[in-house]
Amino acid sequence: MSDPETSRMFYEDTEEQTEQMEVKEQKQELNKEEEHRNFKTQRRKLKKQHTCSQCGKCFRLKSDLSNHMWHHSGEKLFNCDTCGKKYASISNLKVHLKLHSDEKPYVCSVCGKAFSQLNCCNRHQKTHDEVRDHMCCECGKSFTTVGQLKQHQRIHTGEKPYKCSYCDKSFSQPGNLKSHERVHTGEKPYQCTQCGESFKYSTVLNEHLHIHSGEKAFNCDQCGKEFYSPSQLKRHQRIHTNGKPYVCSYCGKSFSVLLSLNDHQKLHTGEKDHVCSECGKRFTTSSQLKCHQRVHTGEKPYKCSYCEKSFSQLPHQKTHERIHTGEKLYICTQCGDSFKHSNSLVLHMKKHFPSSPIHSSS
Repeated sequence: MSDPETSRMFYEDTEEQTEQMEVKEQKQELNKEEEHRNFKTQRRKLKKQHTCSQCGKCFRLKSDLSNHMWHHSGEKLFNCDTCGKKYASISNLKVHLKLHSDEKPYVCSVCGKAFSQLNCCNRHQKTHDEVRDHMCCECGKSFTTVGQLKQHQRIHTGEKPYKCSYCDKSFSQPGNLKSHERVHTGEKPYQCTQCGESFKYSTVLNEHLHIHSGEKAFNCDQCGKEFYSPSQLKRHQRIHTNGKPYVCSYCGKSFSVLLSLNDHQKLHTGEKDHVCSECGKRFTTSSQLKCHQRVHTGEKPYKCSYCEKSFSQLPHQKTHERIHTGEKLYICTQCGDSFKHSNSLVLHMKKHFPSSPIHSSS
């Protein structure tokens, strides 16, 4: 056998041995990784030694199991100091407290938007991926998650599984139920960081924040008047269109805002579902209750623009300020004399109509 042939055979044998050694090393590495995974899994199983007798869920710490058991008992021992809402576990309370603290530790890696809960952040990030593989068989609309599809399908089925704990109303989505129940509980989880005022809904807080910034970015194209929010502009524009789509079913009076109609109809029904927690007095609207409660708190948020005096109600402030401005809003239709206060006009009208029962003293 020639020397070149011997060299070739030796080279091939060496190369084959090298490949076999590499395969052997890779197998050993894979075996080590598999052993490590099995060890970690076994360790996790050993760590979770505390098992719930109700549902079989396991916990590493006895205290975690104790907190979990409150879910089965239905008892809610953990109270929010800010709004009084109760929770079955300390972990649920901690999640809720982030609403008051504005803490949002979970940040979207695509657009930087922050969230108080991880599942909300994950759900939001899917909107960037545009993976909509869950399709409604009724209308063909697609969604990113099974939960979103399920909620959408209730539009077709009419299902309303979320029932109010305080009245007979039910809702198709849990968020709508949660918002509705604040009518009964008075909970206001959205707090302004500038002045401390609290609100039931995040949308109302966002509108309120424009007051502090002074920004009025929404202009009426009819008169040029500026507003803090699109909803304020929309309400204002009804002045120009005379749009009053909300009609009272009792007397036929129409209103431009649904809230005004609801408040008006309570005059017919006698409904007074806003109760003062201090004295038990009942009121038709939440604003009436809020004004009344200042009797107990002594709060006087309306300050005179010209002196140091402050008032519990806005009309009292406006009436007082006429002392400084000299403004006379109440004008006699008979002689043209004007007055600062309505009761002064009533007394004056006695001169023109002394025999009228409207203007005679009782």
